[in-house]
Amino acid sequence: MDEKQRTLVSEKAKKMRHDIVDMIGHSGKVGHLGGSSSATDIVATLYFYKMNVNPKDPADESRDRFIMSKGHAVLTQYAALAELGFFPMDELKSVKKYGSMLQGHPDRTKTPGIEANTGSLGQGLSLGLGMALGLVDGDQMVYVVLGDGEVAEGQVWEAAMAASYYKTGGLVAIVDNNGVQATGTVGEIMDSGDKGAKFKAFGWNVIEVDGHDVQAIADALDSIDKKSGKPTAIIAKTVKGKCVSFAEGQCQFHNCGLNDEQFEQAHCDIDEY
Repeated sequence: MDEKQRTLVSEKAKKMRHDIVDMIGHSGKVGHLGGSSSATDIVATLYFYKMNVNPKDPADESRDRFIMSKGHAVLTQYAALAELGFFPMDELKSVKKYGSMLQGHPDRTKTPGIEANTGSLGQGLSLGLGMALGLVDGDQMVYVVLGDGEVAEGQVWEAAMAASYYKTGGLVAIVDNNGVQATGTVGEIMDSGDKGAKFKAFGWNVIEVDGHDVQAIADALDSIDKKSGKPTAIIAKTVKGKCVSFAEGQCQFHNCGLNDEQFEQAHCDIDEY
């Protein structure tokens, strides 16, 4: 990633965070601020630097695939897709409204650019593995973002075992390791320990990065060699609610509404970051 690309990705990440706050709004609607904001730099680096995607042809066979396994954080993916032109920016105003193409969790039948319906946690890596196995002879990559609370689900580790066994080098799992889930810290609810060590024990290539450093994320993505036959897990250390001062590290802003003061403060915090 050169300086121009780094600036572009950082600017897009900032704009995406503004979009997330606007999607939640301040009129009684609720949305997943915390986990969407923690994953934003990861998603921005994928969409605006690394992935081959085509807004004019979302079904282009040569495309890379992205799965937001922690489907409640789809607001950050919607923001990226809108910024890229998969659908008009005005559609972001309709999130979670009846009949909207943008629902509270990803729906591939409604939203251009969405590859899989997710939200029942623990399933995204299995879906990604299936896609990656189908693309084993091509250049395409499959990227799956998981939550650190989500990896307590057993199906994640069944998929991890199978991905290694089948030498699925085109599969990349990115763990949004923000340490907080819906009702408390991950450590309090189900401490899954050293996630990198676990993936490594299953035969994965493991990279640990600062999940808010777009250069570090890009370097990790660039280092992956599909031909190695080893799937890759990127353990990204992040902050729940990143860039919104009153939400950082707070489980109560996992899924929340915003009052007028919080709405304005969130935008100010993002601008000042």
